[in-house]
Amino acid sequence: MTEDTAITIDGDDTRTHKVFAAIDKACYDLDICRPIWLDTNINDFKRYSKVRFYKDSFIEEVPFDYMEFSVLEED
Repeated sequence: MTEDTAITIDGDDTRTHKVFAAIDKACYDLDICRPIWLDTNINDFKRYSKVRFYKDSFIEEVPFDYMEFSVLEED
């Protein structure tokens, strides 16, 4: 593991908006570009509340093999 971060998003937004906000914040904190959601990413996230973004999900070069994002706790 290269780096990790935990993001808390409070508010009345939908789960989808909170997920995108958390990914945006994590990418900003880690100084990387946002990943592209491929169909496999969407399906994995719907099924497991967890997704891995591999290098092909990023437009720019990233210094890792994959980025894993998961929802740890929901209301």
